[in-house]
Amino acid sequence: MSASSAEAAVVVALVKAGRTKIRYPADVVRDDGVRVTVRAPWAAPGVRDFGFVRFEPGDVFTEHYWRDRWFAVKEVRTGAGGLKGWYCDITRPTVLRDGELLVEDLDLDLWVSADGSSVLRLDEDEFEESGLAGRDPAAAGAALRALDELEHLARTEGLAALLA
Repeated sequence: MSASSAEAAVVVALVKAGRTKIRYPADVVRDDGVRVTVRAPWAAPGVRDFGFVRFEPGDVFTEHYWRDRWFAVKEVRTGAGGLKGWYCDITRPTVLRDGELLVEDLDLDLWVSADGSSVLRLDEDEFEESGLAGRDPAAAGAALRALDELEHLARTEGLAALLA
């Protein structure tokens, strides 16, 4: 799919530990062959309050997935367009096949507030408990490097430069 075929529909399938965690429809905003950008409303039922941010009905996610990188970056905005921040998932490189965007979540996450003042590494305990380091040391290493890369970008030039 090329950038000229924007607004096609796909289904995002988020898989964790071999199980589908959530599936939801999204509109393709851009696909340059390396990065796929989709837009979708908050797909989970109700409100999810993390303490540092609330995801709720009406929120809009512009999600950036790479076929050659071990992360996904989700820009989160209110229904009125106000930027809440960026929620980053550490994932295997994404695969788009037959209208489905397959995303394998590797537990590690990063939150970056809208003003960049808060950069939080999340779920490192879940990552350790997952046993990925023992089962697939190369993937575990790639995941940790991806988290470090995103954190470095967030603390220096900001994630907006990555998404431009």
